[in-house]
Amino acid sequence: MPLGTLDRTAPPLFNQGPSALSKLIFFSALALFLMVADARFHIVQPLRTAIGAVLYPIQWLALKPVQLAVGGSRYLEDLQTAQSNEADARKALALQSERASQADTLAQENARLRAMLELRETTQTPGRVAEVLYDTADPYTRKLVIDQGLTNGITAGSPVIDEHGVLGQVTQVQPFTSEITLVIDRDLSIPVQNVRTGARSVAFGDASAHGGGLELRFMAANADLQEGDLLTTSGVDGVYPPGLPVAKIDRIERRADSAFARIHCVPVGHVTAARYVLVLAPTGGQPVPRPAPVANASPAAKKKADAKGDKADGKADKKAKAPR
Repeated sequence: MPLGTLDRTAPPLFNQGPSALSKLIFFSALALFLMVADARFHIVQPLRTAIGAVLYPIQWLALKPVQLAVGGSRYLEDLQTAQSNEADARKALALQSERASQADTLAQENARLRAMLELRETTQTPGRVAEVLYDTADPYTRKLVIDQGLTNGITAGSPVIDEHGVLGQVTQVQPFTSEITLVIDRDLSIPVQNVRTGARSVAFGDASAHGGGLELRFMAANADLQEGDLLTTSGVDGVYPPGLPVAKIDRIERRADSAFARIHCVPVGHVTAARYVLVLAPTGGQPVPRPAPVANASPAAKKKADAKGDKADGKADKKAKAPR
């Protein structure tokens, strides 16, 4: 191709228009004009409102995934916090319930111990407070085991009472524990006296009567007995101090074909729910006081009185050592 036929003009792609500086100045002035016009005359407000109305559904749809993600994370955090607070509240409630039950138990034990101490101060017979450890495993007897034994000065035959009345008698003593036979045991009997009439009798254990009670045997059918009469220890056996509450008459059965009445009694002491007991010294083991010598008595009379006192002491020692 001959060189003369070539077009030496620049293609349209490389045509030089307005310069970049002139464009910057023009558009800056236009933007400034529009801003001033919008601020002064609000000429763009209708356009802005129309564009906002058109773009609102798109913005709502675009924000929903973000809101769901944020709400889900907050829900999980709140759920975990609520579960943790519920667990802490349950633990605190269980702890408070345990403390409340312990407080009630301690209050009951405190009341029993106070009553036991008051009973110890009022009774003239020396005694020792002991705690019940457990019931014996034999289902055919009614016995308890306490935490006092030979090392604590407990002796066989000692009467056992609580703050309400007589519970039973110590029948077996170990070095550190002792076994108590309750008054409702069928092998135990106790001399009693009716407070209302003063009549003496013997109460026998009757474990089968209403879950545990006593029975007055060999009482005449026409005996002066009433339901509700209080029976106390008579003291004639030399074991129980006189005047201790034992039982109350619960039911009297008089039959025409028998000369004796069946008299059922309910023990006053808490024989089935005792926690602390008071072990008394047997009254038969206390020495008999020696009479004071007469000031103007002759030497022979004084010698005779001393001999009587020694004889009485010997009888008391033999009675205390005799097995029950």
